Amino acid sequence: MHLTVEEALSIYPLSEAKLIAGSKGKHRIIKSINVMDAPDISDWIKEGEMLLTTAYLIKDNLEDASALLQTLNRRGSAGLGIKLGRFWDAVPEKLIAEAEMLNFPLIELPFQFTFSDQMNGLFRAEHARSTNVLQSIMEKQRKLMRFALRSGRNRPLFESVSEVIEHPLAIISARGGVVYNNSEYTEPQLLEGWPWQKRNQRFRIGDKPGFRIPFLQGDECSGYLIYCSIDPLLLPVEESLFVQGAELISFHIQSGYEDYFEQAEHREFSGLLRRCLNGGMSCGELAEAAVKLEVELLLSPFQFVLTDTIATGEARQSELLRLKEEYIEHPVLLEMKAIHVIVDEGLLSLYPGDRHSPEQFRELINACLHNLKFDNGYVPRAAVSSCKTKPEGLKEAFAEVKECMEMVQKWGGHGNVVHYRQLELDLLLGQLPSEVMEKYINGSLRGLLSREPEYVKEMLHTLEVYLENDGHVNETAKKLFIHRNTATYRIEKLSELLDVDFKKISDLMRLKLVFMFRRMLGRG
Repeated sequence: MHLTVEEALSIYPLSEAKLIAGSKGKHRIIKSINVMDAPDISDWIKEGEMLLTTAYLIKDNLEDASALLQTLNRRGSAGLGIKLGRFWDAVPEKLIAEAEMLNFPLIELPFQFTFSDQMNGLFRAEHARSTNVLQSIMEKQRKLMRFALRSGRNRPLFESVSEVIEHPLAIISARGGVVYNNSEYTEPQLLEGWPWQKRNQRFRIGDKPGFRIPFLQGDECSGYLIYCSIDPLLLPVEESLFVQGAELISFHIQSGYEDYFEQAEHREFSGLLRRCLNGGMSCGELAEAAVKLEVELLLSPFQFVLTDTIATGEARQSELLRLKEEYIEHPVLLEMKAIHVIVDEGLLSLYPGDRHSPEQFRELINACLHNLKFDNGYVPRAAVSSCKTKPEGLKEAFAEVKECMEMVQKWGGHGNVVHYRQLELDLLLGQLPSEVMEKYINGSLRGLLSREPEYVKEMLHTLEVYLENDGHVNETAKKLFIHRNTATYRIEKLSELLDVDFKKISDLMRLKLVFMFRRMLGRG
């Protein structure tokens, strides 16, 4: 049973009864009905139980009647109904006064109805109510299912779930931020007791009960859903509906194609950016929309970062979301207010292009990549575009990061974060036939390649490190873990074998091309 005392008194034949004391307790929940037929009945009373009596056991002793009233109240009884006309013609004033003081519902039952009449009336009403609740829940489940299966959703997710389930709700991010709230409660009230356990939990919020459900994917928690002002005696079928609503929201959050934890303006711009890159709108239209949404990234120089992992399927989606969280939580990158969008090619991030030098920015991205502890020990790769100053450069910047990522995956090298400037020459020279590259390498290294293989390998490595460090002998020696004199000797020997002058830019450039071609041919 699941009725308040006030609701029960509206149901025939209990509607013929009269609440004579304890009106402030009329919101107590009646869970069951019992009849007083034993002297020790108060020892068996359960919380939420209403007791009906003819007053036979207490008619001769008002002290016993008072003790019964106090025991019932202490045990959380819903109320006491006394049938008049057999042993009492009226309830004693002292008992009425005590019930009023305790805010304990005291009900005067009419003589003409039996206890079974009263109980049957309540049970019929409860059965009808439960049937209606079940039908309502089934209809809400159908609405949730239709919403979940709708391919082109054009309604906000949180508002729709709240409307279908007919309860106010709040969405809390994994970092404790209130993302959405249509309840009457403030942020401090919603976040009381933070951080929370990763399990479904009923709790008190303000003066009403609430129900909290975590969004879980394995052991990872991406946030929480709070249903506010729920029924204190939530039926199992109603609880299952709440869980289904949470699962629907969790699915859309973890799908990654729309970040529901972002600001609404950023979330809307992310969708428009994806549409623009797919050819659904022009860069100019996107720039106009950005102004309306107060997204300022296109009003000054900007750049794209494309990040990807080697994982596939759901694992890839999960890792891209972790990458996004890492970028968002980095103290320096956070201030840049980037827009992050998960696309087919990976995680695409739009950053301001005038805050840091290319080297500094690469280091910031690289730090985030190395902070992640993926199970198989690998570090993701990222590509950075050149800076663009006009919205029309968006598609060009996107093409640059895609080209960079493809080249790095094909040829390797250049570290985990690659800037487009590093690969501009590679992209240009990559159009040459492999036969031309092969001929150039052999011609430039002819004087060295005729030596012993181990010697050739050691000297080529020395030359590559020397060129990477812009001809600085000290840096070369440090990187190779050899003495400076040894490095100097090797460089002089290479100058002799290859017939080059390392002081000439043209010779250095020619040898740089050698190593670029070697890497393109898979010999790096």
